[in-house]
Amino acid sequence: MAGGSRREQANLSAGRIQFEPANRAVKTESTPLEGWPQKIPLIFFRSGKGTEAMREWLRELPEAERRVGKDLLRAQGRWPVGMPLCRPMGNGLWEIRTDLPTKRTARVMLCVYREHLVALDGFIKKTRATQDSELALARKRQKELMR
Repeated sequence: MAGGSRREQANLSAGRIQFEPANRAVKTESTPLEGWPQKIPLIFFRSGKGTEAMREWLRELPEAERRVGKDLLRAQGRWPVGMPLCRPMGNGLWEIRTDLPTKRTARVMLCVYREHLVALDGFIKKTRATQDSELALARKRQKELMR
């Protein structure tokens, strides 16, 4: 140990960690792990009128169905995510898939824009296939973003 100090320092790819004598680790700086998914900010699509329909939809869900928000956090923390949580819908559009305890299925349509996940639309599925109207709405909002 250099300089007679009882502290050991270790440089890890996840950041520099100082080890205290009592084996208590204190993170002093953070650098991302190479090759690991990174947390990406999540925002909600805002219409020209300033409303965030997706956020309002989430808030209106019954307490038992708020698992949708947890799946959004999972996707945000591990992006890019594959099946079964997230499925590509083509042209930069993704679908977060959530099976609810009420035996219903929720979907959130999102895209990546300027290094952010943007939640475009959310709905409860009524049929096996994604409804054309919901897909069209998500694509319309995605196009509005890109302008």
